[in-house]
Amino acid sequence: MQRLGEEAGHGLILRSHRVALRRVTTARIRARAWLAGALLGASAAGAAALAAPATASTTTRPPIVDDTGHEVALAQPARRIVALAPSATALLFAAGAGDRVVATIRFADEPEAAGRVPRIGDVQAIDLEKLLALHPDVVVVTDAITSPLMVDRVRGLGIPVYTTRYTRLADIAPSVRRLGILAGTRAIADREAATLAAQLAALRKAYEGRARISVLYQVWSPPIYTIGGTHIVTDALAVCGARNAFASERVAAPAVGIEAVLARNPDAIVVSAPRKEAQEWMAEWRRFPRLAATAARHLYVFDDPRLDRMGPGAIEAAAGLCRLIDAAR
Repeated sequence: MQRLGEEAGHGLILRSHRVALRRVTTARIRARAWLAGALLGASAAGAAALAAPATASTTTRPPIVDDTGHEVALAQPARRIVALAPSATALLFAAGAGDRVVATIRFADEPEAAGRVPRIGDVQAIDLEKLLALHPDVVVVTDAITSPLMVDRVRGLGIPVYTTRYTRLADIAPSVRRLGILAGTRAIADREAATLAAQLAALRKAYEGRARISVLYQVWSPPIYTIGGTHIVTDALAVCGARNAFASERVAAPAVGIEAVLARNPDAIVVSAPRKEAQEWMAEWRRFPRLAATAARHLYVFDDPRLDRMGPGAIEAAAGLCRLIDAAR
């Protein structure tokens, strides 16, 4: 059995924030089963034989363009989709294309129905032979999580690749709309996108004008990992009327030292982890009584994985984050 594992991405470790994000994501999965990662792989061999005949000229359909602006060459909507990111899987279900997802990876369990989709691997490795046997029309990956090296491997096999990308909560609804075009489920996708956009608008309005406080959002320890300015959580904090203490970091998931945290002196610390790990991390912060967050007892546990996964549930999860932060005002 041919497998594509972590080794494939080692040459990229020093090159981009994608690897920094995967490094934290992988570490967190070892501690909790619900933190997402993403892998790649798939083949479109035999897809034409499995797809239903097109009934309309391709010139009458809108082009299939992914979140990065790349046009995906498909003669008709995709009927067999392999989703290699938990977020991509969740978005496809939201777009009404859940019945077209023929495989995904471990930890892709949003919504509940996604848990019944066959798995072809995890964040460590994927089974390429199993992938090839699925004959997908397209492989959906996620930018900033999926290794560029692995995406190139898929494209080198002649497999269409569709990339989802979101660094802001406002990117989620348009992404759902575009996936509706990919799968030919536009009516469902458009309705869901409108609902998500309305939810986000209501959340933003609820917290506008609140006193802005600085927040350290911790995702791992040791060493201490937080999130940088390009991460979707930074945007979620802004929606909540808060400011990421490390928003100036351009890496998605930077490692920071105690001295850097003390220098920025956040008003609140949000620990994103399961309860057991979170309590251990918060105990470490109590060793620094002069830290503003510690002195004010503004140390909070946030264990909703949907925000990290960046699927449609991220907006609802952000509402929970906002309620936590509001307690620190």
